[in-house]
Amino acid sequence: MNIISNVSVAAGLLALMSAVGCNSDKTGSPYHPGPVAGTVVGTGVGEVVGNTVGFAGVVVVGTVSGTKQVLNPNYRMVRYWRTETTSDGRTIQVPYDLLVDEFGRPVKMPAPTGNPAPPPVQK
Repeated sequence: MNIISNVSVAAGLLALMSAVGCNSDKTGSPYHPGPVAGTVVGTGVGEVVGNTVGFAGVVVVGTVSGTKQVLNPNYRMVRYWRTETTSDGRTIQVPYDLLVDEFGRPVKMPAPTGNPAPPPVQK
């Protein structure tokens, strides 16, 4: 029973301290400008450091995510068969493999030589 009362008193004091808070009017005194100047400088430094650390964190997370995506060994190939007629009149089935992303959309692969494909011939 004693433990429950101690825990409830501690919780009550914590709730009271949270509700009361600290008096922090940012106006300050014209006769004592040091605390006001310190608050302004501290706020400025805190914003700069916080933005710098946040930017660095985002860069690291983005780099890791991009590297994991590029080095992912899992890929999906879809094979479909086309019916083609040879020059001697035979009909054959020809397999075509298509690389797709995780949503099943075809991946735009560059040409094997690295050169873009030639534009289609206009008739």
